[in-house]
Amino acid sequence: MEKTDVLPRDAQSILELAARSMFDLFANASEGMLLVDRQGKVVWINEQYKRFLPALGYARVEDFVGHPVSSVVHNTQLHHVLETGKPILIDLLSNRAGTFGVSRIPLRDSSGEVIGALGIVLFDHPETNLQPLINKFAALQRELDEARRELASQRSSGQRRAKYTFASFVGGSPAVVELKRLARRAAQSGSPVLLLGETGSGKELLAHAIHAVSSHPNGPFVTVNIAAVPDTLLEAEFFGVAPGAYTGAERKGRDGKLKLADGGTLFLDEIGDMPPGLQAKLLRALQEGEFEPLGSNRLLRFEAKVIAATSRDLVRLVREGKFREDLYYRLNVLPIRVPPLRERRSDIPALVEALGEELAQRSGLPQPEYTPEAMDLLAAQLWRGNVRELRNVLEQAALLGDSSRIDGERITRVLRETGIEQLEAPLSAAAPARVAPEGGVRPLAEQVAELERSAIATALTACGGNKVAAARMLGISRATLYERLDANVLN
Repeated sequence: MEKTDVLPRDAQSILELAARSMFDLFANASEGMLLVDRQGKVVWINEQYKRFLPALGYARVEDFVGHPVSSVVHNTQLHHVLETGKPILIDLLSNRAGTFGVSRIPLRDSSGEVIGALGIVLFDHPETNLQPLINKFAALQRELDEARRELASQRSSGQRRAKYTFASFVGGSPAVVELKRLARRAAQSGSPVLLLGETGSGKELLAHAIHAVSSHPNGPFVTVNIAAVPDTLLEAEFFGVAPGAYTGAERKGRDGKLKLADGGTLFLDEIGDMPPGLQAKLLRALQEGEFEPLGSNRLLRFEAKVIAATSRDLVRLVREGKFREDLYYRLNVLPIRVPPLRERRSDIPALVEALGEELAQRSGLPQPEYTPEAMDLLAAQLWRGNVRELRNVLEQAALLGDSSRIDGERITRVLRETGIEQLEAPLSAAAPARVAPEGGVRPLAEQVAELERSAIATALTACGGNKVAAARMLGISRATLYERLDANVLN
């Protein structure tokens, strides 16, 4: 019992001695020390610290001691130590007096409460005292900067992961279901894929989706928009440039899109705009799986899935001699036609909802709500610019008024101001009956179609233009109703 009573007293004595020794050590060996109380007011500085006062702008000690530390020491963090109770063992402090290596330690009473903090200036020439650390930090910073430059180079050159999947291609119409089926089959093949479709129909989105379910979804997805690159730069864009290949070339050289796409997917957007002189070189690269950078005699190999897309008539370009026939057949292994929006009108309500959500997330505006009349007008357009044009109209309509409820009047105003061509008759109007030939009976199909148009128009009128209610009244699905409306308008 007596032994256990002695040990705590000895331990306490040792702790007190250690505390005094450490304090004396720092007070004598450091470049300066100061103490602040619980309120952050400076209560003491040692002799070494006094030499910093003139540089800090204080002629007398009393002008410094007794004042809040945050008001007399610029950039100090001692108030954070008081608030958190956690030490900052080593840090760099810069102010009018210079740059210093410092340490900040909270002081506690016997109950563990923070009653103040000790600030220690460890050294006043960090560039000398911390040279090994500075060298290591500089090396790490160089590596980080190099990695950032490489990442920026990859982004600027189009190297990235796929941003979209098949779920991003909104629609459940028969045309879209068949499109996705063909695209999924194409993704599992190593053969080139040719996407044919009008501008704004979703060819690039579909290319991303094909890459995402291919055998190399984690590989790079590299895009070359041929129409956006000047003809004089396309060869370097595709094949890259060897170091010092020509005057003004980068000293380290530059990788082309073929090299960047190795192990992934190469998406050739607007392939129909490729100049004839480059078509032969691209054909050879695709056939042989190898190419030479500009200014180099060294062959580089690459293996990538090739997806080409165009809104132009390649067959006509081949006939006119503007597109190589052999390159056309090389790319036309798995052709997929992307239907225009006017051929899948039943997808418009789902597209409007998806685009509205996208707009709300991007702009911070409330989710738009469309009246039945507004939806009818949107479904009745020709949409020559397809989904891209639809997105533009929806965004204009959302920004045009203060209310998130978008009615037919607002849609009409946007359509009129943008000059978008509208169909002559609204979808809810029954088409005029066709007159039978004199003395004859009209074909049964015509009579059935006329009866169907009349029934649909009656249901829409009874339901105030609400297609969901009209479809329910007619006993058909909403998709079937939109298909019937499409047929009645387009035929």
